[in-house]
Amino acid sequence: QVQLVESGGGLVQAGGSLRLSCAASGGSLSLYAMGWLRQAPGKDREFVAGLGWGGSSTSYADSVKGRFTISRDNTKNTVYLQMNSLKPEDTAVYYCAATITGWRQPKYRGQGTQVTVSS
Repeated sequence: QVQLVESGGGLVQAGGSLRLSCAASGGSLSLYAMGWLRQAPGKDREFVAGLGWGGSSTSYADSVKGRFTISRDNTKNTVYLQMNSLKPEDTAVYYCAATITGWRQPKYRGQGTQVTVSS
């Protein structure tokens, strides 16, 4: 069974940076797109960033384009989300996910890591 474990969340001031990591274990994810979702209090979970299974194509939510960067290290089975110029509206629980069919119902999802951005 594949497990995804996120780390790197925390409290940061607006304008600051954080790097989230997602360590995958228990199976091969070579055919899966990997990505990050987030859910703020009282809001639906939303897509943040995705990386194609081949690692060459990326996609981002409009709200994070130019500020967040997703990357993948296959040698470590780890996916990263570099978040720069953070805003209070980025405050949410961030989830790592793996999918073949889309981000609404990913095949695998981690437990999440809290990111809080203070103004």
